Amino acid sequence: MKAFAFDHSLPITHTDSLIEIEQPIPTAQGHDLLVKVDAISINPVDAKLRQRLRPEKGEPKVLGYDAVGTVSAIGDSCSLFKVGDKVFYAGDMSRQGSNAEYQLVDERIVGKAPTSISNAEIAALPLTAITAYEMLFDRLQVDTKSKYQTTENTILVTGGAGGVGSIMIQLLKVLLPNVTVIATASREDTQAWCKKMGADYVINHNNGIANELEKIGINEVSHIASITHTHLHFEDFAKIIKPQGKICLIDNPPAPLNIDILKSKSVSLHWEFMFTRSLFNTEDMIKQHHVFNEVAELIDSKKLVTTLGKHLGKINLDNLKLAHQLIESNQSIGKMVLEGF
Repeated sequence: MKAFAFDHSLPITHTDSLIEIEQPIPTAQGHDLLVKVDAISINPVDAKLRQRLRPEKGEPKVLGYDAVGTVSAIGDSCSLFKVGDKVFYAGDMSRQGSNAEYQLVDERIVGKAPTSISNAEIAALPLTAITAYEMLFDRLQVDTKSKYQTTENTILVTGGAGGVGSIMIQLLKVLLPNVTVIATASREDTQAWCKKMGADYVINHNNGIANELEKIGINEVSHIASITHTHLHFEDFAKIIKPQGKICLIDNPPAPLNIDILKSKSVSLHWEFMFTRSLFNTEDMIKQHHVFNEVAELIDSKKLVTTLGKHLGKINLDNLKLAHQLIESNQSIGKMVLEGF
């Protein structure tokens, strides 16, 4: 089968930053599904791993985590799917990825694909939907109600026009309509996108988050979902977070954060990494299967919309390199998708 991989960490402009290889079609065993890949999307994690990871000698690393495809074989321990099922998933970073014609993936981190939208639209959803869902409900616990709570939650979503922010805003407005959602975006087009996704307010993080909140008459937020550039906004986070509030981040700040500034407010700080369950084979790994099925139902009931931003064409070397370049520019809106070989 055809696959696209890298064997050295190189700038994306280098000829060999990504390479085309031939591999045998793998065999499904245990809980694995063998999926014939129809469409994929590219995420920041693809670029980060290509830039930082050193593949084992003689074993090129196939990237790619978002995928939609058709089950062509199942392992002997599978019970959730059958051959011919259309599925979508975000994969497992410890295994070979979705930038290939066929891929093995554990059925416990796979969902039944939505039926009402195209393959390209489906491929835009998995990784960001899982990340947003886990960030909101597993880490920030925005829906946890205390009998002593007297005010509704207000959540700040930084980088609201990206893939994670786009689906997070929607999930909040659909599942928790009483939560006030404040998104950050710095350009007119990204601000318009956040409003389209359903944000109650959109502010410009480049002008200082605390200053921008003051302009709209909001002094505090109960939760902060920090999707990008946490280190640039962390001091503002400490100012605007409510006492006993929660902050969750998914990026990798370039320098240690001064978490002491959160102590007086008893603020809790959380990490979200959607690969944790599959990397460590956690006892609740199957929760991702259930979340994907819920997302598919919300899509098919027209309560959520895809966050597809750009369709870049076929799954080939040139288009993959272009997608990586766009990701590294930090200028993308929504998700970038490739479809077909």
